[in-house]
Amino acid sequence: LRPRPGRRRRRAEGGRSMTTARSLAAAAAVLLALLLQVSLFPHVAWQGVVPNLALLVVVGAALTRGPQFAMVVGFAAGALIDLAPPADHVAGRWALALTVVGYVAGRVRAESSPTATTVVGTVAASSFVGTSLFAITGLLVGDLSVGVGELLLVIGVAVLWDVVLTPFVLPPLMALFRRLEPARVT
Repeated sequence: LRPRPGRRRRRAEGGRSMTTARSLAAAAAVLLALLLQVSLFPHVAWQGVVPNLALLVVVGAALTRGPQFAMVVGFAAGALIDLAPPADHVAGRWALALTVVGYVAGRVRAESSPTATTVVGTVAASSFVGTSLFAITGLLVGDLSVGVGELLLVIGVAVLWDVVLTPFVLPPLMALFRRLEPARVT
């Protein structure tokens, strides 16, 4: 296969090992987020809502690597959340929600370089979109027995949790993903 005119090839040396390292780092970040989300954070839940650390990992991947990588990370993280105890919902809802979050947040990266304001705004929007999509799919499959008012409260608390944790989670995570970026041919 020939490269398209005007496009540069990435260096073959080190590129594959960086991809493997980036994938392993993403897997470790997702597993750590999931572990904290289901073991530690239920003890500090507010209004019954825990922070969605997996969503923050997906947003971090999206803002540093783009939508394709983030969608894969989002699907994997969502599938793990769907299957991890104490899952009490139809499997696949978080996988869908976090895949969409990966795409949406990754499009922000394409539009601008992530500043602190952009990162916080992207987290807030992604948290709203992901939690809303999870709630809407629950309504569609009959998985929820709560009213819309309660859903709006849960969505608001989820957004607040994710925004509050953003300065603690995203900077080191984004630095890790940036560090694992292969060198480009100049």
